[in-house]
Amino acid sequence: MSIEVTVKQSEPRTVAFILMKGPYDQIAGTFPRLYAWVAKKGYGFIGPPIGVYYNSPHQVPPEELLWEIQCPVSSHVALCKPDASGVGVKQVAESEVASTMHVGPYDKLGEVWGALFAWLSQNEYEVAGPGEETYLTDPATTPPEELLTEVRFPVKRKGSK
Repeated sequence: MSIEVTVKQSEPRTVAFILMKGPYDQIAGTFPRLYAWVAKKGYGFIGPPIGVYYNSPHQVPPEELLWEIQCPVSSHVALCKPDASGVGVKQVAESEVASTMHVGPYDKLGEVWGALFAWLSQNEYEVAGPGEETYLTDPATTPPEELLTEVRFPVKRKGSK
């Protein structure tokens, strides 16, 4: 698979988030929980939702997968640890990221991740944090072949501190 990669600086962001452990088939049901919490608090959304993936199905069994769903909110929202519903608000620092865009169904994202890993290795970069997917289109209103997802990893040059 051939991909086009851009190395850029990500923006710092304030996010409402839910940290989850378990199979990825829980993701679709987690977004409504997060959206309902943000709406109940009256915070509003200021950007597309993001999935953060701390490990992968190649590393651990499905029940051990650790992932997080984030929703960017205003930087004026007070930070807080997760409450009884499991939702909290935190600041995500800026970082250098290697980014690529995927147009198509979510079930093809694994191939994109593999191609991005290969690109990193071939271009003297190493992963410096968890991978992220930013979901730029709504799967409820967008045909699968037209879904737009940014896939990115925080990176650093090999050998740098």
